[in-house]
Amino acid sequence: MKAIRKSLLPALMGTMVLGGCLTTTAFAQESYTVGVEASFPPWAYVEGGDFKGIAIDAMEAIADEMGIEIEFQDMPFPSLIPALAAEKIDILATGLTVTEERSRNIDFTIPWWETNDVVLVPEDSELNVFSAVCCGARVGVQGGSSQQAWMEENVVNTTDIDVELAKYDNYVTAVDDMGVGRISSVIVDDTSAQEYINAGKPVKMAGKIFIRAPLALAVTKDDPQGILGDLNKGILAIYESGEWEEIVHEYIPDVSVPTIPGHMPDFVDTYQKPVAGLPEHGNE
Repeated sequence: MKAIRKSLLPALMGTMVLGGCLTTTAFAQESYTVGVEASFPPWAYVEGGDFKGIAIDAMEAIADEMGIEIEFQDMPFPSLIPALAAEKIDILATGLTVTEERSRNIDFTIPWWETNDVVLVPEDSELNVFSAVCCGARVGVQGGSSQQAWMEENVVNTTDIDVELAKYDNYVTAVDDMGVGRISSVIVDDTSAQEYINAGKPVKMAGKIFIRAPLALAVTKDDPQGILGDLNKGILAIYESGEWEEIVHEYIPDVSVPTIPGHMPDFVDTYQKPVAGLPEHGNE
């Protein structure tokens, strides 16, 4: 699915007189393809044929700050990072968790959110946060997600706990499968978990996994398009203007909005001082 949005600025035509001849030069406006997973509310989803969500609205606001055209391209989450690494898309804008493995393959902007993970269970379930991820449980995760990596690193591959991971292209399907008993629980970020509850899904939170993971936009490794600095400036600009808070509260009323830029792990090369576009920020 594709939709074209934002900053459809006209190409500028300039004229110059060189050696008595009239020369016309076209200054075409750059256009960037923004990869999203449009089945991940409240960050990105489709409603009435239009892209909506926190990441969508924020990316449009940042595009206004940058003065560029952007085009959203909907892709399954497992395809997004490989597509960005292969330069098939220019920007990745969704609820993307910063991890050390991902930082080896793509470059992150300044962090714009912080999240913890939640263990969701059916609303009539007696499972708690421990029994929901052990003891014969079948746990739903999104393929290629930080939740899958956490379960593999901390439970599946390091303990003798009897647990099976069920990998999904998106969390909406995972939550629906849990509702009909195909899986025992789902691990998802706390923002999305609250969205499912607010939407009336028959689920509840069994508990949280406190990981304090930053979220950010991303570009291809080494920033071949040269847009990382502009994205960083755009993120900070919409935060300082209050537009970021307005966008977030449209989708998650009353939530506390983290300070931007937030904490970023030392392993993220692009957050070593000086940060692109924001030289006063970054880890020392």
